[in-house]
Amino acid sequence: MSKRFAARPQGPRRRTWLVTAALLVAASGCGLTSGSPMVDDVGPGTIGKGRPLEGADLTVVSKQFTEQLILGAIMGIAFQAAGAEVLDRTGIQGSVGTRAAVENGDADATYEYTGTAWITYLGHAEPIADPREQWEAVREEDLKKGLTWLPPAELNNTYALAMNQANYKRYRTKTLSEVAELSKSDPAAVTLCVEVEFANRADGLPGMEKAYGMDIPAGNVTDMDTGIIYTQTADGACTYGEVYTTDGRIKSMNLVVMEDDRNFFPNYNAAPMVRTDVLKKWPAIADVLAPVTKALNNDVARTLNAKVDVDGEDPHQVALDWMVEKGFVTEG
Repeated sequence: MSKRFAARPQGPRRRTWLVTAALLVAASGCGLTSGSPMVDDVGPGTIGKGRPLEGADLTVVSKQFTEQLILGAIMGIAFQAAGAEVLDRTGIQGSVGTRAAVENGDADATYEYTGTAWITYLGHAEPIADPREQWEAVREEDLKKGLTWLPPAELNNTYALAMNQANYKRYRTKTLSEVAELSKSDPAAVTLCVEVEFANRADGLPGMEKAYGMDIPAGNVTDMDTGIIYTQTADGACTYGEVYTTDGRIKSMNLVVMEDDRNFFPNYNAAPMVRTDVLKKWPAIADVLAPVTKALNNDVARTLNAKVDVDGEDPHQVALDWMVEKGFVTEG
């Protein structure tokens, strides 16, 4: 669920469909030209026995935030262990460009989020509350676009607002409904640090304001990169920062997460999204990824994300270490 766009929108809170349309044009107008081979010295562990992907050339993409970089590496490492040659095109900026890469045939597979697909790509206004039903609905609709969604992980990387301990002691808000009340009783108190994409997505700030009856002045909203949001929120530069529920920095920075008490934010379960024609040619992809996906949950994600965002480790190495530790692949 990437929440990053490169450019700042003109004027406060441009409508999501305008941003998405512009990015779709940009993505369709130029194919991917970067990328490098994955060269991990890995072999089958509990996955990839018999090297069922021997002879396959597969291109893996991801968005550019930490969790996506890790998930992209995990996918590529799994493919390598099963015998495939893998081209690494992880780290694409923004959700739409990553989606377009797979849909247009510039890439073969990625870990994507069900809520992002349902709201941002497929254009639905209302999320489906049950996570399995959400995945099934996305899978059914995307089959018509030549994309197949394999079974999802428990990992649910949804949005949240968080604040530091000092602001929590001052304002004592625990839920988004209480944030909405504070925005009415003391408008200056509710300042937000958010990513540009969150500020424009229907499942982001505009939808949250509508669902909770908030009316936050544009001047109270500051757009910034993800990593800066966490540090600025921890430092108290803004009262609330947009965070991901699987981010390891929440715990390390001792932030307080607001409860989404009206269940506004959709389920963002991670699942492999694969070009259907590629899956038909290499059906073993599903078996290779199934146990890996099953092992991914929020605790795993927070631990792996913290290794990168808190401890400064390399995302690809973190992915490789986890794959070896779990016994999915062997090294050497």
